[in-house]
Amino acid sequence: MSTNTRDETRALWLVGALHAFTHIYHVALLPLYLLMQRDFGFASVGHATALVTAMMIAYFLPSYFQGMLADRVSRKKLLAWGLLINSLGFTALAFSPNYPCALAAVIVAGIGGSCYHPAATAMIARMYPNNTGRALGLVGMGASVGFFIGPIYSGWRAGALEATLGAAAWRKPVMEFGLLGIIASILFAWFAVEEKLTDVKQKSGAPAQKMFPTRALWFVFIASAFAFCFRDFAGTSMGSLGSLFLQQAHGYNTALTGVVISCIFLPSVISNPLFGHLSDGGRKRWTASVMLIATALIALFPHVPKSWAIPTLLLYGFFFMASYPMVEAMLMESVPDAVRGRVFGLFITIGGLLGNLSHWIAGDAVKRLGKSSQTIEGYFPLYYGLAAFVVISLLGLLGLGTLRKRARLEAAK
Repeated sequence: MSTNTRDETRALWLVGALHAFTHIYHVALLPLYLLMQRDFGFASVGHATALVTAMMIAYFLPSYFQGMLADRVSRKKLLAWGLLINSLGFTALAFSPNYPCALAAVIVAGIGGSCYHPAATAMIARMYPNNTGRALGLVGMGASVGFFIGPIYSGWRAGALEATLGAAAWRKPVMEFGLLGIIASILFAWFAVEEKLTDVKQKSGAPAQKMFPTRALWFVFIASAFAFCFRDFAGTSMGSLGSLFLQQAHGYNTALTGVVISCIFLPSVISNPLFGHLSDGGRKRWTASVMLIATALIALFPHVPKSWAIPTLLLYGFFFMASYPMVEAMLMESVPDAVRGRVFGLFITIGGLLGNLSHWIAGDAVKRLGKSSQTIEGYFPLYYGLAAFVVISLLGLLGLGTLRKRARLEAAK
């Protein structure tokens, strides 16, 4: 990356910082489900997990339209405004007096968060065309930090305050994360370098380029996005299902659950840039390898002794989370810069929207277990199902490989 300018390097790290906040908001509620159930008086924990599902639906549903904006307007402004709205929604959640207000707050937060990935991924792919995997892996370190800090801090903070604030203790870390995000959005707007005026004018005035020139390529793209929704479903379920499994079957408290769930994401600080760099020499091979190893660890997780939960999740996170920057790099290499925002936006709208229904589905599945939810054996079929989903998602690599071959042929012509 030595050929890139100082401004581009600074942009890389600033975008990574925004990545951290984006994903803090996705996982901060995971260890707080049972406290939220008590505080709001929910009949079941499914109402609490449904809040995260609602936030993720609001996050993924507008992604294609955010991608259109990312291809036409300043990506820096889109990123700054997105984090500000995301943070304001999360702050409002902390003060929500009832379920409808909480639902409205998480929807606002999700809409704000939807600005991030289409704009950020397209921006980084454009700045680093020759080592896209490594660059996105470095940006992915921000997600790793966010995924780690979110549950570990919220679980610890709420657990420490539970004795004095009772079930309402979950509100304190949520409010603090929201206020920090507001500050971060202002700092990003101040320090991030704006795109060149000529580039912005060109994007605003040029006619929109077609995303894919043939129906066959459209079919391949959509099929690939649907395939990866199975990966996303499994990944997000490991957080929500894992939280309920650890608390109900293993008897973990809120604070310890936050620590253990955070272990999923911490190793990706290393694995994201490592495998991202390695995949620049063989994208499909490295991506398939880490996903298959993660599959085995998902199936193994409910069988390990209580003391092995943290090591197993550390190893799982090391491999599974590394698949994201590699898949994103593969997708960005398959299309020209002019359509990358729209392509990535539609990709995560399809895959992410369906995949992140898992928060609500996991809560409902645990509810249906009845008394078995208090036993380790009751969770075996659920984890086997998640492992199978990751295997199914490997079909998406075949589709992306086809798209990338087409892109290379077009470049040769």
